Amino acid sequence: MTVDLVRVEHISKSFSGVAALDDVRFDLRSGEVHALLGENGAGKSTLMKIISGVYTRDSGDFYVNGTKITGDLTPQSAQHLGIGIIHQELNLCPHLTVAENIFLNREFTVSGILNEKKQNEAVKQYLKTLNLDIDPMIPVRKLPVSKQQMVEICKTLSMNARIIIMDEPTSALSEKEIEDLFKVIAMLKAEGRGIIYISHRLEELSRIVDRVTILRDGRYVKTLNFAETNLPEIISLMVGRTLTEKFPRIEMERREAVLEVKNLSSPYGVGVKNASFNLYKGEILAFAGLMGAGRTELVRAISGADKMSEGEIRLNGKPVNIHAPSEAIAQGLFCAPEDRKRDGLCVKMTVAENITLPSLDIISRLGIIIRSLELKKSREMIQSLKIKTPGEDQYVKNLSGGNQQKVVVGKWLMRNARVVIFDEPTRGIDVASKIEIYNIINDLKRNGIGVMFVSSELPEVLGMSDRIMVMCNGRITAELITRNTNQEEILKHATQYSGGGNG
Repeated sequence: MTVDLVRVEHISKSFSGVAALDDVRFDLRSGEVHALLGENGAGKSTLMKIISGVYTRDSGDFYVNGTKITGDLTPQSAQHLGIGIIHQELNLCPHLTVAENIFLNREFTVSGILNEKKQNEAVKQYLKTLNLDIDPMIPVRKLPVSKQQMVEICKTLSMNARIIIMDEPTSALSEKEIEDLFKVIAMLKAEGRGIIYISHRLEELSRIVDRVTILRDGRYVKTLNFAETNLPEIISLMVGRTLTEKFPRIEMERREAVLEVKNLSSPYGVGVKNASFNLYKGEILAFAGLMGAGRTELVRAISGADKMSEGEIRLNGKPVNIHAPSEAIAQGLFCAPEDRKRDGLCVKMTVAENITLPSLDIISRLGIIIRSLELKKSREMIQSLKIKTPGEDQYVKNLSGGNQQKVVVGKWLMRNARVVIFDEPTRGIDVASKIEIYNIINDLKRNGIGVMFVSSELPEVLGMSDRIMVMCNGRITAELITRNTNQEEILKHATQYSGGGNG
């Protein structure tokens, strides 16, 4: 017999007078996965933060295990009620070890003394559950984003929560890691636990989800049994309209090369080895591969974030020396990084300040920022990119993930770009916002700008690119013409390096 683990009714929440949730309802039963869906800014994360005690509700009723919660929850009291949350944005202490993060504030102690051996053994068991081979003593900062995400999941599992909130848990995971996670979800369901699942990867839902609830603009829309609906209906309910084209691809004639990379090697991360390719004006060149293939390391080396150990870069036929991101920017080469919060944004600054930060020379005179020009330029970008914000003076940390990504993109559209690099540009972004990002990329293409993008979503790679460079173990293993290839061929080259050069 299933019971309601959580039920909320008439929940409302506002920030600075702007309604994030308005009369929302939701329930979670034991032994089910209930997906909470909606566009960025729909209120999903806000509702989950209320349930997990991060935010307090302005109004509404809240029940846990049938008992009404009369006061405000805190994260600690929510934990005591058996509520655990895996946040979309990583919530780890990078300087602490894996074990220290997983048992933070719940350390294994005897008479106040840490029993490190026992704690590490417990962590190994949780890691084993997720089929992970990670040293519990390694600092989290040394792990790739995908492994950090799995540590977040282990942390929540270690709390033995009956109510588990997963906010975009697969956004940084490889296919194998996703399969391992779904096995754990099936195990948790069998134990009678309930899982609230938030994801913009709608194709995942059929594998694990029992029911879906859809929010739009902070309001409740509908709850459906997943077996009785389909993805077109879900998408239509999410956006309030029918989306007829998932990938708005445009065709352009090939022009001359804007970027030439020859024999580039970088010792960082997996290590890039002898990468060579050309990028043409008005072309979208995708980089595909599994997690750890070296795609991010390659774009970091090109954009000056990491140093090359050898190789040559040419822009418009002329050699350029790029030793830092500032030098890349000066050459008209811009990179929107994979980790937007850590590398792409100043989250404690406003939308206007973030958008104009790389363009201070444009909005200042004699070293003094002209406020009216800063506001004018940022408002133009907010309108152009359809950034959902109460105003240009809103702090970026208060925006949804998708709107934060638009701010990252907006930073570079103010400059005269030759090459724009996107590393996972649509990670954690809803289907409608994805199309908006794709249209921005198409605008760059129309203007003759060369676009490189790294993506772990093969439908996106095939839907938007002109050519595909496949990577494995730090090497380019194949160059494919998009219209002549498919997912199977890409995966073949992504899983085994043949030793035949750059392909």
